[in-house]
Amino acid sequence: MITAIVLIDCAADSIPEVADTCANLPGVTEVYSVAGHVDLIAMVRVREFEQIAEVIASGISKVPGVVKTESHIAFRAYSKHDLEETFAIGFEE
Repeated sequence: MITAIVLIDCAADSIPEVADTCANLPGVTEVYSVAGHVDLIAMVRVREFEQIAEVIASGISKVPGVVKTESHIAFRAYSKHDLEETFAIGFEE
């Protein structure tokens, strides 16, 4: 699984519509409305690297109201949940 974190700048009056449209694109698993220097953060999860371009360049970037995107490809995931599962193998609580 390939994960990309996409930072999205929107036209101020279109944030909810952009979020809803992006959330319904294939490959987009979540969209967060956030405070800070961007308006939205989308999580993209696909099986093959080539699909990243389809989802971001041909999908998210073309949504009306999207002004700019910045994408970050994840190399490895670190999660407290994953660590707890690893250390709990074979042990009952």
